[in-house]
Amino acid sequence: MRDIEQKINNVNGSMAIEGMPLTDEDKHRLRLMLRGEVSYEETIKRVKDKYISRVAAAHE
Repeated sequence: MRDIEQKINNVNGSMAIEGMPLTDEDKHRLRLMLRGEVSYEETIKRVKDKYISRVAAAHE
């Protein structure tokens, strides 16, 4: 578990340098992937579906 948190902290540090720190939701998604609970492909699909539905709702 500590290794997973270290990886997330490293990614967050890199993203923060670029002005885009990880949200709690981002960190949760990374934990699920790093534990093997959800595949990379499924995570990408979920993120796309989430934002597609938000865009669609905004245009209704």
